[in-house]
Amino acid sequence: MHFLLFLVFGLVVGALARAVVPGKEPGGWLVSMGLGVGGAFLAGMAGRALGLYQDGDTAGFVMSFLGAVVLVVLYHAVIRRRSSRA
Repeated sequence: MHFLLFLVFGLVVGALARAVVPGKEPGGWLVSMGLGVGGAFLAGMAGRALGLYQDGDTAGFVMSFLGAVVLVVLYHAVIRRRSSRA
């Protein structure tokens, strides 16, 4: 059950991050969910590395959102690079 809630949370965070970052959005809701889940994971790891979180703590919504925004920006950069080569 926790895994399903984490996926729904990732979908919400990824969709919000994609709404904030300007530009055309290639990919569907699975990409949004993946970016959201990856952002939450990235934020949790960065928070622990910076001492904001302890082991076992989960990253907050704001940190997860910021991590997802970073991943969306990187995703856009990779997609643009690939489309400019073709």
